Amino acid sequence: MSFTREQLESYRDCTVPDLLGENCKLLFVGINPGLWTAATQTHFCHPSNRFYPALRIAGVIGWDVDTSTGLSDGQRSKMIEAGIGITNIVARATVRASELTREELRAGAANLSKRVKTMNPTVVAVAGVTAYRTAYRQPKAEMGRQPETIGDSEVWVVPNASGLNAHETVDSLAVWYGKAARAAGLL
Repeated sequence: MSFTREQLESYRDCTVPDLLGENCKLLFVGINPGLWTAATQTHFCHPSNRFYPALRIAGVIGWDVDTSTGLSDGQRSKMIEAGIGITNIVARATVRASELTREELRAGAANLSKRVKTMNPTVVAVAGVTAYRTAYRQPKAEMGRQPETIGDSEVWVVPNASGLNAHETVDSLAVWYGKAARAAGLL
């Protein structure tokens, strides 16, 4: 699947439904949807995004996801059944996360924290240390488990799988995602 620039631009400010079930143990949190993600209605979806390949290598999922077209309905169901959820700090789609304001990130984090306290996953894994630092006012946060919790949920900061995050590889992402999955009791 491919999109023209005009087609993708038509998805600016659109939202993507959360992938959530009642038994969510591991909630992955992206910064915000990209335009390709909005077009396919699949979180972390873009041909250069390494999220799903890293989950596969880590053993969190046992199937391949076509990152040009997104999750099938069956794959969505498998993710939910496995206790995996996906949402974002900010709901609106942009070309790049750098288009978001500090205020948007902080308001999104406050809203996310309220939702997490209701859902109560074991682990919340925020993908992107820079966004986490800004959104949660934790300027010295590092990768890994955070000393803060959201309600009873452990908070982990893991690397963003975007192709723009060039210093991470699929294998290094898989290590981090595997750590969060183990902490959530999924591995």
